[in-house]
Amino acid sequence: MKLSLKRLFGRSMTGGLDLAEAPPPPSPRSAARKTALVSLALVLAIIGALAGGYYFAMRPVVLKIAVGPANSDDVKVVQALTQAFAQSKGYVRLRPIQTDSAIASASELAEGKADLAIIRGDLDVPKNAQAVATLRKNVVVLWSVSGKGKKKGAKITKIAQLAGHRVGVVGRTPANVSLLKVILQQYGVDPAKVEVVQFPASEAAEAIRAQKADVYLAAGPVNSKITSDAIAASARDGSTPTFLAIDSADAIAQNHPVYESSEIPAGTYGGSPDRPDDEVKTISFSHHIVARKGLSETTVAAFTRQLFAVRQQLLTEFPQAAKIETPDTDKDAVIPVHPGAAAFVDGEEKTFLDKYSDYIWWSLMALSAMGSIGAWFAGYLKKDERNTNNHQRERLLDMLVAARKSETADELDQMQAEADEILRDTLRCYDHGAIEEGALTAFNIVLDQFHAAIADRKVVLSSLPPNLQRAGAQFRAAGNA
Repeated sequence: MKLSLKRLFGRSMTGGLDLAEAPPPPSPRSAARKTALVSLALVLAIIGALAGGYYFAMRPVVLKIAVGPANSDDVKVVQALTQAFAQSKGYVRLRPIQTDSAIASASELAEGKADLAIIRGDLDVPKNAQAVATLRKNVVVLWSVSGKGKKKGAKITKIAQLAGHRVGVVGRTPANVSLLKVILQQYGVDPAKVEVVQFPASEAAEAIRAQKADVYLAAGPVNSKITSDAIAASARDGSTPTFLAIDSADAIAQNHPVYESSEIPAGTYGGSPDRPDDEVKTISFSHHIVARKGLSETTVAAFTRQLFAVRQQLLTEFPQAAKIETPDTDKDAVIPVHPGAAAFVDGEEKTFLDKYSDYIWWSLMALSAMGSIGAWFAGYLKKDERNTNNHQRERLLDMLVAARKSETADELDQMQAEADEILRDTLRCYDHGAIEEGALTAFNIVLDQFHAAIADRKVVLSSLPPNLQRAGAQFRAAGNA
């Protein structure tokens, strides 16, 4: 039967009666209760650590994306994506870094100043760049315009006829000039024999009206407004632009993997008759969204997921968002795909638990092992205290036997004083966790028996005549002598 600890304090160790003036010591805390509280604190600490880890792992990440030049379609797309990501409150946010050109954007990524970049696929790709998405595909458009007045000359209908003529390249980027040279070399035309005239896209219509070139080259999306306006300017005053087909597009794509064979559908650029009046073969290249190699797979996968999630939302305001496509995940792709983007495309994107379950499991195992080791070590440190208490309990049992044979009240009082000290040490051991409640209960039983023996012996001694008490004391003193 479990005994109340109050009984340990209810008796006087000096007279067998309750002493009202003796303040009761505080009740010791249960070792089991302390263990439960420590376990609860440990569990709460683990939950807090996991919650904190989840918060830091899932808090919004801001990625710097390099894009240029100003007022280009790429910049407009990135600005629209930045707003859409902020409104959706997704895991990834964007911070555009505007550059002068796609070449400058690639340099920003190569130098580690940007996390993402919009680059042209036909330019030198940074070694640390990995594909995330194909932003759009650009087609090459070549057309000639019949000269008027003094500038009137033979009509150019083939690329092989360009030697000795001027070619106007729309846009200031040197990449378009390099593209023209690739085309000329494929047709055996010496680029040195072709005069190249470059002008900004905003001045294309004026340059065409001023007949600054015989043939013009533009590179952009099939529905590019810049290309459409330039061709429309060529058709003014009754002129009819003649589109030059790149019939060797397949060969160019074979020799230069960054290019692809493509077609411009009839009537793409409007007009009456249609411009062009028939399908025209050409080459195309892509603008890619690339990520810095080493950027977190989780972050890139989240960015890719958000990119294609908001694409549909942007179609009404920005139709070019429909051109965004998933990257080429083949191993022989021109630009290797980022593992995070590949995981999204292949449907192998890992959840938080998938990625960190092993760490969480091993952490729990380590904490459990540490708890077991700590409990063993704590018990080991209390070994001496526990052994001492066991000896004290044996001493109390010896005192119990001695109390029943005691001949004087003084001896009983001395034993009660010693029992007080044993009780104090026992409660201290229990409070420190050196002994458990079962051991304390056993001690309580022995102590009750000791109290009963003291009380019974005092009754017996008090009933004897004083002369017998003195005689017994003298006899015992003589025997000890």
